[in-house]
Amino acid sequence: MPAAASGGRPGASRAHGRHVWLIPDGFLPDRSQGDLESHEAVCVLNTGADDARLTLTVYFEDREPLRGFTVTVPAERTLHVRLDRIRTPAGESIPRGVPYALLVESDRPVVVQASRMDTSQTALTLMTTMAWPAG
Repeated sequence: MPAAASGGRPGASRAHGRHVWLIPDGFLPDRSQGDLESHEAVCVLNTGADDARLTLTVYFEDREPLRGFTVTVPAERTLHVRLDRIRTPAGESIPRGVPYALLVESDRPVVVQASRMDTSQTALTLMTTMAWPAG
């Protein structure tokens, strides 16, 4: 990276991304076949020099949002947050077999990608897409 792109210091990290990301299509399959478990993940890249603190809010078609999910992505690291394993401080989790959408908010610029592994059928499916950078 040219020194000008990193604030004039060779090797210095520069934060890329946005503070707010939206993933409108979420669905944790409620069954799996074989050795691989059906799941979704939020893949987060933090290229900055400071840890990023994320808050996730889950929206549903027929119920109030589920709030309180928090994650820290260390500086200059990536983190793959398995959405079937994340819990709120109260122990709540994202329900399986229910469509949802996700709001990801960060106190530092980050890049967010969504992925889904569906092993509910013999021919498993892996899908990935970039989240929408809202702000």
